[in-house]
Amino acid sequence: MTATHPAHHPHSAKMQWAGGLTTFSAVMLMIAGLLAVFRGIMAIAQDDVFVTTPNYVFKFDLTSWGWIHLVLGVIAVVVGVGLLQPAAWARGAGVAIAALVIIANFLSLPYYPVWSVVMIALSGFIIWALCVVRGDDSADTT
Repeated sequence: MTATHPAHHPHSAKMQWAGGLTTFSAVMLMIAGLLAVFRGIMAIAQDDVFVTTPNYVFKFDLTSWGWIHLVLGVIAVVVGVGLLQPAAWARGAGVAIAALVIIANFLSLPYYPVWSVVMIALSGFIIWALCVVRGDDSADTT
C-alpha cells in the first residue's frame, strides 16, 4: 500500500514569506500615512505640539510642513492599499513614498524631534520589507 502525500512545493514557504512581508509593509505604510495625515492636520491648525526653532537651515512655515505631511500621508495610504492588491506599480511607489517620508521627517526634525525619528525608523523598515522580496517571489503561482 502506498501513502499519498500532498505535493510539497519548495517555493511555497518562500512565497508565504514574501506575501507576509508585502502585507507587513502595506499595513505599516498605511499606518505611517494616516499618522502623517494627522500630523499634517495638526501643523495646518497651528497646534502648540510643535517646537519652534529660530535658526534652522530648512526653515518652512508650519503650515507648509503641514501640507507636505498631509499630501505624503494621503499618497502613502493609497500606495498601501495598492500593496494589498497585486498592483505592479505599488512596490516601487511604496519604496519611493517611504523614502520621501524619511526625507520630510528629517527636514522637519527640529519641529517634532521624537516623532520624526520614529517615522524615519518606521519608513526604513517599510523600505527594507519592500526591497528584500523580489518581484517574482510575491507573485502568486498556483
